[in-house]
Amino acid sequence: MPTKLGQNFLRDKEVLEKIIESADLKADDFVIEIGPGEGVLTEKLIENAGKVLAIEIDSNLASALDSRFPASPAGGRGNDKVSIITGDILKINLPEILRGHLMSIMDIKCPYAYKVVANIPYYITSPIIQLFLETKFPPSEMILMVQKEVAERICAPQGKMSILAVSVQFYANSELLFYVDKKSFFPIPEVDSAVIKITPFQPATSSPALLLSKEKGVKDFFRIVKAGFSAKRKILVNNLSHSLKLEKYEVEEKLKKAGIGPTQRAQELSVEDWKKLSLSFPHKRESSE
Repeated sequence: MPTKLGQNFLRDKEVLEKIIESADLKADDFVIEIGPGEGVLTEKLIENAGKVLAIEIDSNLASALDSRFPASPAGGRGNDKVSIITGDILKINLPEILRGHLMSIMDIKCPYAYKVVANIPYYITSPIIQLFLETKFPPSEMILMVQKEVAERICAPQGKMSILAVSVQFYANSELLFYVDKKSFFPIPEVDSAVIKITPFQPATSSPALLLSKEKGVKDFFRIVKAGFSAKRKILVNNLSHSLKLEKYEVEEKLKKAGIGPTQRAQELSVEDWKKLSLSFPHKRESSE
C-alpha cells in the first residue's frame, strides 16, 4: 500500500504481544493510538481494551483502516470499539476530542481516564509526549515505541540528564521497558527502537509540576533548565551566569542555598534540584517604560 510518509511497520508478533502485556489493558479501558499505520497494533488493542481511538495522519492508511475496522451500522454488524480520525495529532483539538470521548463512554469529567499505546512517529516524539503531558486531560499512562537513543534519554537517571529527560520527568515517571531490534520492522529502519512507559503524576502525587505555581511556576522552571543546559561542556554556574545575565557570585550564592555545588554540571541535577533553583531565580519582568 502506498503511503505518504515512508513509515516503518511493525512485523514482529512477539514484540506486539509484549507491548500489549506492558499496557495491562482491561475490558473497559479507553486507549488512544497515534499513527496506527496498517492496524496491526490497533487490532490487538481492540481485542484487549473497551474502546480505541486511532489517529492517523496518512489519508491512504486511514481509509484502509476504515475498511479493515468498519463501524457498525444501526442494527447491523461491525466494530463499535474503534474510531478512526484522519489528522495530525499535533494540530487537532486534543482536549475537545478527549472531552467528547471520555464523556460519551464514561459519563465523567475525569482526567487520567485513558491510556496511550502507540508506535509513534519518531520525528515528532518529543512534541507528542509534551502534548499529552501538558494537555488538560492527561492519560493515566503511555506505552510508547520510540527510537532507542531517545528512549534512553527520556529515562536517563540523575547524572545523565538532558533537557528532554527533565521535561518528561517533571510531569511523570518514566521507565525503559525493553529494546526492539530494527529487523522487527518493514521496511527495516536505520535505528533500533525501545518501548517506554510514562506515568503522569496524578493530582494526589506531590510531583515537581504540581508543587510549583501553575503557569508562572512552570515557565520559570523551564527558563532555568534551558539556561542550565545552554552549553553542554560548561559548569552550571557559568551557564546560569551567562544566560541569566547575572554575576557569578550571585549565582554561586543561589546554588549554595539550594544545596548545589557551583562546579556541578546540568546533567548531574535531579528534577527536584531544578525545582529548587527555579524558586531561587524568580523571573524579573522588564520595565515597559
